[in-house]
Amino acid sequence: MKPSRTQPLWVMLITLLSGFALSQAYRTVTAIVAQGLQADFGLPATSLGTFAGLFGLSFGVAQLLMGIALDRYGLRRTVLWAAPLSVAGAALSALAPSQGWLMAGQVLIGIGCSPAFVACTLFIARYFPADRFAFFSGMSLGVGGLGLLFTGTPLAWLVQHWGWRAGFGLLAAMSVLSWLLIYAVVHEPAATAAEHRPASSWGEALAGMGQLFTLRHTWGIVILGMSCYAAFLSLRGLWLGPLLMDRFGFSLVDSGNVALALSLISLFTPAAFGRMDPGPQRRRAWVANASLLMAALFATMAFVHHAGATVALMILMGLLSGYGVLQYTDVRSSYPPALTGRALSLYTMAMFLGVAFMQSLTGAVAAWAQGQGLEPYRAVLLAIAGWLSLASLAFRLLPASPLLRPQ
Repeated sequence: MKPSRTQPLWVMLITLLSGFALSQAYRTVTAIVAQGLQADFGLPATSLGTFAGLFGLSFGVAQLLMGIALDRYGLRRTVLWAAPLSVAGAALSALAPSQGWLMAGQVLIGIGCSPAFVACTLFIARYFPADRFAFFSGMSLGVGGLGLLFTGTPLAWLVQHWGWRAGFGLLAAMSVLSWLLIYAVVHEPAATAAEHRPASSWGEALAGMGQLFTLRHTWGIVILGMSCYAAFLSLRGLWLGPLLMDRFGFSLVDSGNVALALSLISLFTPAAFGRMDPGPQRRRAWVANASLLMAALFATMAFVHHAGATVALMILMGLLSGYGVLQYTDVRSSYPPALTGRALSLYTMAMFLGVAFMQSLTGAVAAWAQGQGLEPYRAVLLAIAGWLSLASLAFRLLPASPLLRPQ
């Protein structure tokens, strides 16, 4: 089966997004399989947070190398070489005889999925009109949300009837199908003579990534980048199921239904925020204000012990979470074209390292709270709210890119 050379750009983008959708499924699977893992391996809250965070940690660390590989070897080759690792990781997780093998599977899945979204983002940046970047990025995040649909009611039903191992087995099979589709459909349009330039060495590329940190505005972008997505994903991908089941007695499928509702919302909110993009001068204020509002919702949920109100707050968070697309647009606007690829890779790396750190931290916070005789979910939610508030403040106080100043 040889790759097609005649597919429209949008078809290739949708095919690439199948890998991103599966990445979304893998990173949120813990919320549904948590009880099964605790029953089979006796995982305490700390280990459960570590398990969920390993995906983000391996994903984030691998971004450094994947960003360079995307520039050196192209989008298609990088994705095709990395994706089989996610298949191996999912299969290993499904067959894992112990906690250690389960953790190893998460590491492989994270590395295999690591180029998935940045490949889509670079494809948009390179081959679609610049003034449509926010819209197509939002659309891509929405399509990627299809993976979140799977880890809602469908996965909850599957796990309830056949166990958590069946969930990982099905994800492995879906990853194989995605790989075959990308191999058959995706190719990169030939570069023009003006666009063609020799690939930098690995050493030069690493030095170029480090160069971003000499730019003062990078720090605010990275700090908030490590916080916003991490906050929402710590809820959706780790604590949603345990919180609803332990606080309010929800069944696994009931919790899956709430996760499904959040996932349906995520299909549309990124594109909506992309359409509402206020432009480079006002975009940073929108992002900072949305981050503070999200922190306030987490803090409110910490003290709400009514099931309906808690679900309503989760729905509000889902509606607000689409502002993340404005962060990607801010990154693209904050750097000259020569630095865009590595800046997007650095931002994506920051996002998933933030997920790893926040999920691990909240696992430790939950364990500490239990040891002190406190309600663990209140402590977890307040920790997330505090982290996000401080990050939003740092983003406001640190300088913006000179490219965003009014001309």
